[in-house]
Amino acid sequence: METDLYTVGIDVGSSATKGALLLNRRVLSTFVLSTGTDLGSAAEKCLSRLLNTCGLTKKDISYIVSTGYGRTQVEASDRTITEITCHGRGAKALVPKAGLVIDIGGQDSKVICLDRNGMVEDFVMNDKCAAGTGRFLEVMAGRLGISLFDFGRMWRTAKKSTHISSTCTVFAESEVISLLSKGVPPNIIIRGLCDAIADRLLGMVYRVGLKPGIVMTGGVSKNEGVRLSLEGKIPYKIIVPDASQFAGAYGAALIGRDLLKQI
Repeated sequence: METDLYTVGIDVGSSATKGALLLNRRVLSTFVLSTGTDLGSAAEKCLSRLLNTCGLTKKDISYIVSTGYGRTQVEASDRTITEITCHGRGAKALVPKAGLVIDIGGQDSKVICLDRNGMVEDFVMNDKCAAGTGRFLEVMAGRLGISLFDFGRMWRTAKKSTHISSTCTVFAESEVISLLSKGVPPNIIIRGLCDAIADRLLGMVYRVGLKPGIVMTGGVSKNEGVRLSLEGKIPYKIIVPDASQFAGAYGAALIGRDLLKQI
């Protein structure tokens, strides 16, 4: 009979910190909060919330794996694992047929190619600037005076797209201001912004190889406009699992269980 094991995965991103608490392979609790400037504190708050939700203490947890931008700042962590590995594992667990993972976070984006066993075969990562990331979208939404949650709805109402030549936040913001001054409707601008991000992602996808079983993870996966723009450029549908934002944390917790089994 399998022994019950509690494991936790904490994904400390540049914008948000996500956590997942598992009993064996079953998710008991998830939590997300803004990372802020104190990465260690954000991780500790996330862990406390996960434990309190289930009436547990740190002593009940068999293994904690941290991942993400601030993974080394998690004091309670037993092991740090790269976000590439954790997102690949989490995506494969959420979507068994996953072959390609597109993860867009607050400050970076990555495309991960998985083999048939769910192991990372290749990946490409953009972490040099915030071009085409969650932060980029936040700035554009602020300039347009809309909520990020409205991107999908407004994308669908746009019958055409305007060309945005750059996904650099500074240059794109200038373009948006210019388009607004010319009377271009916000929904057309939004579709143009999503198309520009899709073009940038497509270049990353082709560097690792386009294949079926495409899964989007990360906070931007909930932005329907970006997904729709990307789907318009490839011959496959993109899967966005319900727990897409927690794929990294989920994968980290699963890896923690694997490590325990090796002890």
